[in-house]
Amino acid sequence: MSLIDPRAIIDPSARLAANVQVGPWTIIGPDVEIGEGTVVASHVVIRGPTVIGRDNKIYQFTSIGEDTPDLKYRGEPTRLLVGDRNVIREGVTIHRGTVQDRGETCIGSDNLLMAYVHVGHDSVIDNHCILVNNTALAGHVHVGDYAILSGYTLVHQYCHIGPYSFTAMGTAIGKDVPAFVTVAGNPAEARSMNFEGMRRRGFAPATVQALRRAYKLVYRSGLTVDQAVEQLADSAREHAEVALFRDSIRHSTRGITR
Repeated sequence: MSLIDPRAIIDPSARLAANVQVGPWTIIGPDVEIGEGTVVASHVVIRGPTVIGRDNKIYQFTSIGEDTPDLKYRGEPTRLLVGDRNVIREGVTIHRGTVQDRGETCIGSDNLLMAYVHVGHDSVIDNHCILVNNTALAGHVHVGDYAILSGYTLVHQYCHIGPYSFTAMGTAIGKDVPAFVTVAGNPAEARSMNFEGMRRRGFAPATVQALRRAYKLVYRSGLTVDQAVEQLADSAREHAEVALFRDSIRHSTRGITR
């Protein structure tokens, strides 16, 4: 029995592993590569150049690898790269990159993109992230490992969302979110750290306490950001997680959410 429904339309140049499943009325264009074990439901459109890894599950009515609506895009050959074991739910849209930036949009592995999530051109989502329903990333956004973006989160272009961070429902982000930080509101404000996420992932109590102190130093001490970052040096040498928090602030180009 064929794993590809006869009602699907697949370009002859598309390269699908032997055990890829494709549902009815799905369209897969040229320059698309799909790895082993990936399941593509009905009514999906995948355009290339796009490379999708193995064991992904792509639900109906998604649009993957489409041209960006960015007005500077002129049809250049840009790419979308998708890793392994991602779950991409109904109505998700993911656009390819632009030559003015990376030239590619990248989705890592083990991510969950819930219904109607949008990933704009040249964005990067690392690994183990959850983007809840109707979250929208503008172009050039970077989301770090294990970040969770709650429903209707909006992220301005060029923002960095740090690893292990958390956004509340309806958050509108216009500045960078440091690693581990929880933000909420429109415009977004820092509220605390993602301690529940740390608990779920088994962070050591000493690490959690060090991060708690680091957060208070940056957000509650009255120091400037540069002064606070300077005072994190000793703790960062002792705890890699504090170094990650510090470096996500150091490398910010848009300023951090306060």
